[in-house]
Amino acid sequence: MDRKLFDKFDIILFLAVIGLLVIGIFAIYSATQSSVNNAGFYLKQMTFAIIGLVMVIAVSYLPPRYISSLSYYAYGLGLVLLLMVLVFGRTINGNKSWFFIAGFGIQPSEFAKVATVMAVANFFYKGDEENPKISPLQLLIAAGLVAVPAVLIKLEHDTGTTLVMLSFIVPMLFFAGVSPFILFAVITPVAGIILAFINIYYFYAFLVLLLVILYFMKKHWLISAGVFVLNVLSGFSVNFFYSKLMPYQQNRIMAVFDPSSDPLGSGYNVIQSKVAIGSGGLFGKGFLQGSQTQLKFIPEQWTDFIYCMIGEEFGLIGAGVVIILFVVIIYRLLNNAYLSRNRYMMLTCVGFASLFFFHMFINVGMTIGITPVIGIPLPLVSNGVSSLLSFLLMIGIGMNTYRHKDIFLS
Repeated sequence: MDRKLFDKFDIILFLAVIGLLVIGIFAIYSATQSSVNNAGFYLKQMTFAIIGLVMVIAVSYLPPRYISSLSYYAYGLGLVLLLMVLVFGRTINGNKSWFFIAGFGIQPSEFAKVATVMAVANFFYKGDEENPKISPLQLLIAAGLVAVPAVLIKLEHDTGTTLVMLSFIVPMLFFAGVSPFILFAVITPVAGIILAFINIYYFYAFLVLLLVILYFMKKHWLISAGVFVLNVLSGFSVNFFYSKLMPYQQNRIMAVFDPSSDPLGSGYNVIQSKVAIGSGGLFGKGFLQGSQTQLKFIPEQWTDFIYCMIGEEFGLIGAGVVIILFVVIIYRLLNNAYLSRNRYMMLTCVGFASLFFFHMFINVGMTIGITPVIGIPLPLVSNGVSSLLSFLLMIGIGMNTYRHKDIFLS
């Protein structure tokens, strides 16, 4: 009987999620317990974690055809909410991306991420066809499905979530069957932009390597020339687009390379976070014993910088456990995608795994100073109802995929 249960219930994924939720609640308690105004944050997080886990189990039992049929409706509702928040939303920390209902802050962009993944997966879904060929028109439509909510979120001045909206499209396109050359043509300009920003000579070396790769790919010379020109234009446009960023955005990017350039401004959180994590050592200072955390050196540490509290009070071991749990979740989502005979559920799991990975990588990178501070939460750990419920919804659909992995459409 136990074997039959485990065949339908992804217990490994579920336990990994519970592990992160528990760590998050303890971390939020530690980061807020000495502040009277924020002392109830951990109770709110605990309450919605329990509600979210009930939702996970409920969603895991739904027939996949119901989830698929709701995809476009959820996407349309997400767009409506993103438009409404631009008109009626409240501005917090420069981002006009919040509704406040009965004292609870709701961020539509968090749920729009889930709905967009579902819509793109549904668009590429073609019944039981094993090797569908993606046409250029389909590729453009899929890109449009992602671009519309991404633009609306950018209008909210939420750069972090805008980048998140773009993080899952390439993995989903790959698993949908898009030509590797097309993906190569999409990814290389991004790599060129990053290298050009770091050092122009790195970018020149990249262009030489690109020419060699294009030669051995043996595509039509016009196509190869187009890809090369696109990369050249992308790299040399870095300074132009960088100049169009807001000063605080420029400072956050520069703080990645040299936090000391603005130690009391854009580099402050990064410096204090690195101090906190470094002072934790191997085993940490102990729960509620972190000086950086308890003395509030990092503002609102229970949100985007929660990971440095874990590093300070639970040490390298505690911080490593968090990373391991994320790896388990990402692996299980990809594993469920691989096992699934339902193309829609497979693509959805790939998109969700990409979202988990991007959030984890950027958020942890912010705290240790290797990625820009763009204000995105650590999934299931950072304080925030919208983020918490949206990621638990992803987990519910991922567990649904495992339960119905042997069924084409149910």
